[in-house]
Amino acid sequence: MTALNRVPSLLTRAGTASVLTLAAVGGSLVVPGAAPDAEAATLAAKALNVAASKKGSPYQWGATGPRRFDCSGLTLYSYKRAGKKLPRTAAQQYNKTRHISASSRKRGDLVFFHSGRNVYHVGIYAGKGRIWHSPKTGDVVKLQKIWTRTVWYGRVR
Repeated sequence: MTALNRVPSLLTRAGTASVLTLAAVGGSLVVPGAAPDAEAATLAAKALNVAASKKGSPYQWGATGPRRFDCSGLTLYSYKRAGKKLPRTAAQQYNKTRHISASSRKRGDLVFFHSGRNVYHVGIYAGKGRIWHSPKTGDVVKLQKIWTRTVWYGRVR
């Protein structure tokens, strides 16, 4: 049974809550154990939320947070705060993830930019073709549309 199938019975038991009330306040219904891969989804969601919370933090080469980041420093920091350790560089992170197709990508997966076989940049997939990343010197952590098709995707396990 999915979480959505459980909503009516849970709301009936709650008595005072309604779907409209939840929608109006932007709430969500948490159903423990509703999804078999909830742990992986939770890890990715936490990491994505951490990255988003760093919006506007300045880029600094070699920085791993909490106030300044380079690209792999942001992904390392985000996943560490979510409870998973990643290696330091974008290339090392690529080698540590389960490689997936673009059609299989999900929010929280890592997006690796490459030239040939060389990975040179990484961000966290945010959905709708966008990533959270720390782009370059003089820039800040931001949400941006993926600007090239020369990317690979990796799922943190």
